[in-house]
Amino acid sequence: MHQRSRTPKALGAGLAAVLSLGLAAPAALAVPAAPAADTDPVPTLVDGQETATPQLVTGLHESAPGSPADAARAHLAAHPERYRIDPGQLAEVAAERGADGRSTVRFQQYHGGVPVLGAQYLVHLTGDGAGQRVESVGGKYFTGLTAPTTATVPAAVLRDLALGEIKDPGARAGATVEDHGAVVVPGGAGRLARHFTVRAADPAGGGQAREVYVDANLGVVALVHDSRSSAPAGTTGTGAAKGTATGAAAGVEPATGTAPDFFGRPVKVDIGRLPDGSYQFSDLTRPAAVTTYDAAGEGVGPGLPTDLAVVHAPGPDFPAATGTVGATDAHVNAGIVYDFYRDRLGRDGLDGKAGPIISVVNATAWGEPLANASWDGSKMVYGGGNDKFRPFSVALDVVGHEMTHGVVENTAGLLMAGQTGAMDEALADYFGNAIEVTARGIPMTDPKAGLLGENLCRTGTPEACAGSRRLDNHRTTVDDYLGVPTDVDSGGVHLNSTIFSGALWDIRRTLDPLTADRVVYRALAAYLTPLDDFVAGRNAVLAAGQDLGLSRAQLRTVAGAFDAHGIRAGWQSRIGADSRTLLRGITGTGAPAVAAGRWVMASAERPGATEALYTGPITGGGGPTRLSPEDGRAHGYPATDGTSAAWISLGGQGQDSWKMEVLTRSLAGGPVRTLYSSPSRLPADVRVSGGDIAFRASDPSVNLNRVFLSHDGGPAVPLPLPAGHDVLSVTLKDGVLGWTERWVGDQGTDVYAPTVYSIALGKVTAQYVVPASKAKVGPALLTGGRLLWTETSGDGGRRTSIRSGAVDGSGVTDVVSGDGPNAPSNGTLTASDRAVTYQVGTDEQRGEWSNAALPKLWQVPLAGGTPERVSCNRGGQYRPAAEQGTRVVWVDATAGRSDLVVRDRPAGGC
Repeated sequence: MHQRSRTPKALGAGLAAVLSLGLAAPAALAVPAAPAADTDPVPTLVDGQETATPQLVTGLHESAPGSPADAARAHLAAHPERYRIDPGQLAEVAAERGADGRSTVRFQQYHGGVPVLGAQYLVHLTGDGAGQRVESVGGKYFTGLTAPTTATVPAAVLRDLALGEIKDPGARAGATVEDHGAVVVPGGAGRLARHFTVRAADPAGGGQAREVYVDANLGVVALVHDSRSSAPAGTTGTGAAKGTATGAAAGVEPATGTAPDFFGRPVKVDIGRLPDGSYQFSDLTRPAAVTTYDAAGEGVGPGLPTDLAVVHAPGPDFPAATGTVGATDAHVNAGIVYDFYRDRLGRDGLDGKAGPIISVVNATAWGEPLANASWDGSKMVYGGGNDKFRPFSVALDVVGHEMTHGVVENTAGLLMAGQTGAMDEALADYFGNAIEVTARGIPMTDPKAGLLGENLCRTGTPEACAGSRRLDNHRTTVDDYLGVPTDVDSGGVHLNSTIFSGALWDIRRTLDPLTADRVVYRALAAYLTPLDDFVAGRNAVLAAGQDLGLSRAQLRTVAGAFDAHGIRAGWQSRIGADSRTLLRGITGTGAPAVAAGRWVMASAERPGATEALYTGPITGGGGPTRLSPEDGRAHGYPATDGTSAAWISLGGQGQDSWKMEVLTRSLAGGPVRTLYSSPSRLPADVRVSGGDIAFRASDPSVNLNRVFLSHDGGPAVPLPLPAGHDVLSVTLKDGVLGWTERWVGDQGTDVYAPTVYSIALGKVTAQYVVPASKAKVGPALLTGGRLLWTETSGDGGRRTSIRSGAVDGSGVTDVVSGDGPNAPSNGTLTASDRAVTYQVGTDEQRGEWSNAALPKLWQVPLAGGTPERVSCNRGGQYRPAAEQGTRVVWVDATAGRSDLVVRDRPAGGC
């Protein structure tokens, strides 16, 4: 999607990190040395990660007669010691032969008949007949998979869990769920999951679609990422069909006409003449029919349009409105992009098979102006712009960008997440600009050549209009990679794309542009696979360059461009940080639990594996040890008092035994004790202090949450609440319970009240009812003999205050005012008996994306005072947990992954 006027939609992260962030990077492919005279090239091997199968083998020259598919399979089978692949687990998904005599066979890996997510292996051949030889081999094939292939969690439960990834209740009520069937999420033994596309259907959900993979044996979300089929607008209308998916209805004949572009200039257009003598925007002169629809100011949903009108006129000369809405530009630009791929790169359309090319213009977001564009899996959708932006189809580079997403989907199929998704965006950036400068005759030395969408703004300079979407900004991984977690822009797919596209653009400026385009396209079509990251992308471009006969000097130029942008193996380790890492590459969600010098965190032993609980010392002197039992269940959301831990466990060996539980265990080891078990009611907010453990879970009799308390090792029992009252959070410390209570007031609006409960007295000792002007009240937190909470103003602003109330109800004070320059930006809050730590920044502070604007942690004394920065780490800082004094543990995304880190005291000024 072309980012312009809106921020990327934040997505839920699920219980495992996106694979493109979690998989370790392969080594960088070296520029090959010249072979000795009269010798074959020496094979070069790049080891795979989390697999015994190599990621890439180049420099091969091995005979492989027969059809390309048969020869490729036979080659893999003939070298088991090299590839460690079971050919019986491979299914051919594509076999393409280029005009240069090269063939690429793409295989999909299966495990017990179930496809393995993103696991594709490719074999490249040259020549034909008896002279056919294998040149190179590579991709992702995961060895060691032992995951079961039969689901135990009921299908309805899996569907509901996927639907839960839409957090807003209103958006969830009208959402749709599409079931794609079973898939194995790779990594370690693998996880059997059910794949769903969940799409919000109203403005509250942003029209966003998410690809959700739910573990079919544990009933937890294993993976979630942005959907390629996300539409930027609402659903289509319900009128009668007004067109066809291709525009080539019976009796439509090729014709030519004229139409004004957005600027009113007459343009020749290839159109179709209908049997009734009228005309429409259906270009039938190319093998791939190009059709342009008018959304008429409505929202546009996924799929091929059957209830929108093709742009239409009674005669061959179209009216001025055709240009005003961007229809002429969309139609003409789509043809230019098609011609570029066909004439320059030998590709026949987005799918390579002359499939229809569909554009929809004049789209809105539920009637509101839409300044954006997208490829939704079957068509391009262009917003009609607003008072600042022209219709997005006006820019040829934007049209090329969106159509290239279609090419990527039909070749490498890169997942829209993390580095993998950023590389998808980068390829769309590169080809979008390459198409424009080629078609317009713009030299690569022109300062505007590297700008994307620079002509969209109604006012201002092209440079200001392009903003951060420019390929000549010299960004590097080490200096400029935006460290965000997977629930922000799907791990930075737009935010980090120009690091990779900048390297590609430098290659195009250094090599002959046609050569560069062919090398990058071959890397995309013949080498990249769905889970590849930046380093794998570098390797793919170098391997493609070898295939196309680049000299060693040219290959060094290519490698140098990637080096200049910091795209080399191990780049994450070169990013500086002032924190100390406790656990690297965590995959768990929820905050860590810390107390008395110990930490507890949920993570997976390896990407894709089931999550477990690990614990270790905060001050060092020992590595992490596993705390949860090895029972095949998922374990997470822990709490600890430094002596014992309590947490949530999900799973079971069959549909009748699947359950949700609260477990507890001493940090020193020993037996695991079950405090709560339910087949349908998920517990939350587990807390532990001394011999007491508390949590909340729903009461099915009233469909509201209740606080459950296990006192001094006894059974967990619910505490009574007034009728109609709900509990939103739980806190526990030194014999005192706290929670945020909610009920419907006399005026029909929600009332919130942070509440204190004495376990010894068995009653509520304080309740602070929040004024109705406060739209949001954060979770309650007990510390230092006081109850803390956050209040956010309900006047449309974002002012959040941190408040403190005595546990005996004697009064309230402000710890941090919402009017201050470093006021909290949300309800993220943690505290020791001395200091309060909170988050400032919401990933797009002051309307700009930069590491400086990403969420950072601040700390203030419990009694109030001047806030200080906890850490000067440049990336996003999330999910803090205060220990003793000023020490804080948090999840840090600076290195482009999620690490558990710690600092003993604030860094102060940064």
